[in-house]
Amino acid sequence: MNKIDLKKYEIRTDMAIDLTEKDEETYKTKTKSKNGVKITWLDLKENNSIGKKPGNYLTLEFDDVTDDDAKKNVSEVFKEELYSMLLKLGFNKNTKTLVVGLGNIKSTPDALGPMVSEKIITTKHLFDMNVNVDDKFTNVCSFYPGVTGVTGIETSMLVKAAKNTVNPDLIILVDALASSSISRVNKSIQLSDTGISPGSGIGNKREEISKDTLGIPVIAIGVPTVTSAAVIVSDTINYMMKNYSYNKEFLKSKASKLVAKPVNYLNKKVSSSPLDKKTFLGLVGLLSEDELIKLTNEVLTPIGYNLMVTPKEVDFVIEKLSDVISYAINHSLNKI
Repeated sequence: MNKIDLKKYEIRTDMAIDLTEKDEETYKTKTKSKNGVKITWLDLKENNSIGKKPGNYLTLEFDDVTDDDAKKNVSEVFKEELYSMLLKLGFNKNTKTLVVGLGNIKSTPDALGPMVSEKIITTKHLFDMNVNVDDKFTNVCSFYPGVTGVTGIETSMLVKAAKNTVNPDLIILVDALASSSISRVNKSIQLSDTGISPGSGIGNKREEISKDTLGIPVIAIGVPTVTSAAVIVSDTINYMMKNYSYNKEFLKSKASKLVAKPVNYLNKKVSSSPLDKKTFLGLVGLLSEDELIKLTNEVLTPIGYNLMVTPKEVDFVIEKLSDVISYAINHSLNKI
């Protein structure tokens, strides 16, 4: 039997946690929960094996932001974590901040950055006119540069031009990301002090925007709004295996007969033996999760079916997520 070369089919994701969560011994994380939000801090070192820039990465994971109470909880938690990172970078009331909304406002899954940019409280023009601005506000300006396919100009060039024009002390980037886990799409936020390479998660990597290229601290905020068809297929196969193992282990018990509605088997401690995997899925069942996603990539990519996919309710959810992020930025930069 010929071996399949899986190395050329890399996992596409902008989320550091997607690449580190299965190797907790190598990548030390600090995890806590607050108001139903899971918070994971990762301090990534130089020359790491996942190819991400060294720095601090924060991931917030939550179930929902469409409910008002849930959105408020996520907003407050994210505000606290963002403010904590700002302080680490030396933020104070005299800091001048430029907020940049990356993405294409005409493409809903990619419109997060521009939508957030439009909701930022801007005050730079007031400071420039020597208006007596209330002490609770800091000097903030915001814009969204569009995408290279529309403007014909590299996004990084426009950000550099804006930086050289307004001379900020800090830049906050907001962008839509891609994830290699369907459970995180529209249900997580990544915050880092490493900057960003627009389009890298969907294989369209542009020039990096970071402290290395701009000379000032850069905070990147992103939400995974898309994932690939290969991820959906591989995750579904894994869920099928967990469902099979759950049914085999728990549905035989007498207690299961008292359950009136379907049970979320992902919340149960279910283990699948190699024999179970081979019995249910054959040779595919013996592949690791990493090998499985690379295999599905190899199958779908050559025929053009490895589509980038977003949930059908994305327009509604993006609006809520833009509220969450703009709230956190506005209330972190200003004492309001």
